[in-house]
Amino acid sequence: MKRDLISMLDVKDDIEEIIALGIDLKTKVKKGQTTHLLKGKTLGMIFEKSSTRTRVSFEVGMEKLGGHALFLSKNDIQLGRGETIEDTALVLSRYVDMIMYRAMSNVAMKEFAKHATIPVISGLDDKEHPCQVVTDLMTIKEHKKTLKDLNFVYLGDGANNMAHSYLLGCAMVGMNVKIVAPKKYWPDAYYVDEAKKFGVDVVVTDDVKHVADDADVIATDTWVSMGDETQKQQRLNDFKGYTVTKEMMNQANPNAIFIHCLPAYYDYEVSKEVAHGPQSVIFDEAENRMWAQMAIMVTLDK
Repeated sequence: MKRDLISMLDVKDDIEEIIALGIDLKTKVKKGQTTHLLKGKTLGMIFEKSSTRTRVSFEVGMEKLGGHALFLSKNDIQLGRGETIEDTALVLSRYVDMIMYRAMSNVAMKEFAKHATIPVISGLDDKEHPCQVVTDLMTIKEHKKTLKDLNFVYLGDGANNMAHSYLLGCAMVGMNVKIVAPKKYWPDAYYVDEAKKFGVDVVVTDDVKHVADDADVIATDTWVSMGDETQKQQRLNDFKGYTVTKEMMNQANPNAIFIHCLPAYYDYEVSKEVAHGPQSVIFDEAENRMWAQMAIMVTLDK
């Protein structure tokens, strides 16, 4: 039976194994070992939204696994000219072994996965960004050596795909998770309710005064996601006071780390002093997109 990764919940039973595999692949490749676990396999990559990290990390990762990746922008395929999602999914399933879909909507993502007969991996949609959160958990595990019982704080747009996937991902590995956002940007209740089912502390608040108290990990994301550009000025006003600063990091536990999925917009969601500072692991995190996604592809191919 084929497996997809559309939501973090799709890997709730083997997330720890995927993280461990990502770390193992990273170690082996850096020692010069060959890891051609997907030799002869082809990954089709559909991009409705452009990306630096998603494209490069999947392409290079697939090559390191002995396979091949095929880039398909919305302008390159008939999906962008009116062919149905169902027909596109059925046709591509005959050509490639796996699909990575970076989609505008979660509805389209689910529709594509429903009709594809091969594994479908979400490279992002408007509700979740699971590959990034698997990556972030891997990065936290590398730096903290554990995930269970850590205190994770996310500051900023709580209604976006990163916040939703953080709620699920952090909760399923035993981390307490706090989302700090203006009330109009709080996460969908579904993701909060699902996170609470894992028995950890889940808090959603707009209190920025004590945002970093006891935090082991502080995360943020852009305030103006792709597609929200027309709301930029309104969002900048709404998120005033929600910037991750050095003073905020000083409130956290002494060995706390800072993560950001990038691209970062300095002096909006985070100061460059923090992003390029000693507590930041954002470039380890960016590299780990490749290793985590390699682990995901190997796992779904089984």
